[in-house]
Amino acid sequence: MVAAAPLANLEGMRLGSVVESVNVAVLRTGAWTGRMGRSGIDKRPVAGPVRVNRHGVVGDTICDTGAHGGPYRAAYACAVEDMIWWSTEVGRQLRPGCFGENLTTSGLDIHDALVGERWAIGTAVFEVTYPRLPCRVFAGFWDVKDLVRRFTERGRPGSYLRVLGEGELRAGDPVTVIHRPEHDVTLGETFAALTTEPDLLPRLDVVLPQLPPEVRVKVRRRAGLVR
Repeated sequence: MVAAAPLANLEGMRLGSVVESVNVAVLRTGAWTGRMGRSGIDKRPVAGPVRVNRHGVVGDTICDTGAHGGPYRAAYACAVEDMIWWSTEVGRQLRPGCFGENLTTSGLDIHDALVGERWAIGTAVFEVTYPRLPCRVFAGFWDVKDLVRRFTERGRPGSYLRVLGEGELRAGDPVTVIHRPEHDVTLGETFAALTTEPDLLPRLDVVLPQLPPEVRVKVRRRAGLVR
């Protein structure tokens, strides 16, 4: 695992960005899994090439398909730098996959990625769509009661991804930013608008096509874009 390092905002500084691990679910049950009675949030690194299609990472398991999965949330990426920060915060060593992420990255400032930004990894192409919103299952998995509040205050949620080009990827593959939209709406700003700073919601109008349909409706209503 890499050491923590300052994150850069400039695309040109992302040349060292790589996938540290590719993770798929180990099915878990328990009271903390909530109404579903089971969860795929506990993801573990896998060796060798892994296939991705428009539904997500082949071999992964998604139990709550209302909140996860689907074309706009086919995969989920988190930064190892944030994992290192949280390891200190909660007082124990966290491992790749502990956020429920399929892709653990290093050297990539996911927080400042633009909504609609595209990444080439291995032979697959992904599009940044939507920040992950924390839930009680996440807090139960970590056994940290106030994790939802702390995760929201931290404001570095990682990104859901849409698969634009099916292919294969593996740990060690570089992450190459191949497209950046002309707008300046970042993933971090989107998360803030949806959680702690609703005054930012009108800013999301330009990125609505990249958001899941149900989120578009919510943003329009909350921002007063439609009646």
